[in-house]
Amino acid sequence: MISQKAKYALRALVSLARAGRGETRMIGEISREQAIPKKFLEQILLELKRAGLVASRRGRSGGYELLRPAEQITFGEVLRLIDGPIAPLPCLSIIAYRRCEDCRDEAECEIRHVFERVTLATRAVLDRTSLADSLRLEDLPV
Repeated sequence: MISQKAKYALRALVSLARAGRGETRMIGEISREQAIPKKFLEQILLELKRAGLVASRRGRSGGYELLRPAEQITFGEVLRLIDGPIAPLPCLSIIAYRRCEDCRDEAECEIRHVFERVTLATRAVLDRTSLADSLRLEDLPV
């Protein structure tokens, strides 16, 4: 399950993708449109800015904008940034691997084998689905 913070981050990024490359959106606009508490959105956008996904501009035409094309930002990238590894078991994590405490032999673990298939399929979909894809619901990769 993804966190509420990750869901809000994805909503904010999709909103910026919908605005178009080089166009800015004010925090208040995104907050109202996506039903995200403004203070929480400010924290999320700051984290996305530090990660190099968005930029902010001050002034009359200020606000937030995507730094890369929406086609180059995937759901997998955003989820890893906000929530960490995409793995239901610590022994399946690529970036935070940890052996399960109660496991005798990973090679023989039936639970691990099933969840490994689920994890690989999930990662594949998330890593090939971009913000731009999400705007075209009928074209989402399977």
